[in-house]
Amino acid sequence: MFSYRHAFHAGNHADVLKHTTLIALMKYLTQKDTALTVIDTHAGAGLYRLDGDYTETSGEAKDGIFRLVSASKAAVAQSAPTQAATKKIATPTASAAAAEAGKAGSAAKKTRAAPALVWAPALQDYIDLLRGLNPQFAESGDPAHLKIYPGSPFIEQQFLSGRDKLKLFELHPTDFKSLSGNIEQLGVGRQVAVSRDDGFEALKTFLPPPARRAMVFCDPSYEMKTDYARVSACMADAVKRFATGTYVVWYPIIPRPEAHDLPRKLKTLAVKASRSWLNATLTVKSSKLTTDTEGEVIRPGLPASGMFIINPPHTLKAELQAALPQMVALLGQDRNAAFGLESGG
Repeated sequence: MFSYRHAFHAGNHADVLKHTTLIALMKYLTQKDTALTVIDTHAGAGLYRLDGDYTETSGEAKDGIFRLVSASKAAVAQSAPTQAATKKIATPTASAAAAEAGKAGSAAKKTRAAPALVWAPALQDYIDLLRGLNPQFAESGDPAHLKIYPGSPFIEQQFLSGRDKLKLFELHPTDFKSLSGNIEQLGVGRQVAVSRDDGFEALKTFLPPPARRAMVFCDPSYEMKTDYARVSACMADAVKRFATGTYVVWYPIIPRPEAHDLPRKLKTLAVKASRSWLNATLTVKSSKLTTDTEGEVIRPGLPASGMFIINPPHTLKAELQAALPQMVALLGQDRNAAFGLESGG
């Protein structure tokens, strides 16, 4: 059960969806003055190196976060030569007006700069958080300088104030040790508690929270097919204990009955409990097996994933409606690339 390491998958397309959504949730939930308890049932190591052995071995970040930041850099690079050439003949006044309006040139030169990529607000927040952890990347925009990638614990902690609490659970012995060390470096004292416990079971002891406001993030490896049933059972118990909490589940979309049943079970749970819900999915490629020239079977890897939220903020659907098409356009690997966005309650 300890063979899964998220370091192999850090920064992949699933993380782009997962962490963009998580940032939007944290940004909204921490606006109120009332204390918030955040519980992360499967925290991982907290921080990952995108230039480390694990990530470079899998290469998944290349088709995830590096595609996003490369697209932004390419858009800027495309616009730069036209702007520079135009400035040579433009007057200072015209240049200032052109810069402010995002255009290049004067009426005498009928050339316009290609506009830099404008991110959807939720994706912009995601990129900004990465910039904050990677000063050289923030300064240069060069993907080669994007070295540090945050897991969910570091994203969650970034938004907390002194009154809030973060509970982290991780069973993997190596990841637990890494997580403990990474959190200790933040110097946040008792605000963040790290425990080597089964997050599915430990969650029960923290609901309902003293401040009556909580977000639970459940992101197991799904390495064992029993995880799917444990997730749905865990969420059902959590909603019974504390119906008004915000419950967030990441899940893979793979050719396995349990994977397809999970979002349906979560939807049924929310409907029966009269709670609102939202389900966002991102598909980047086909899930079909293929063969190479020698007849060897090629497995596609993870083709899609989803985020299911019970009691989502009322702003989240609109934010994802703007961000998901950009994810499809930039992360899609074949004609099967698509997104889904459903809600109810």
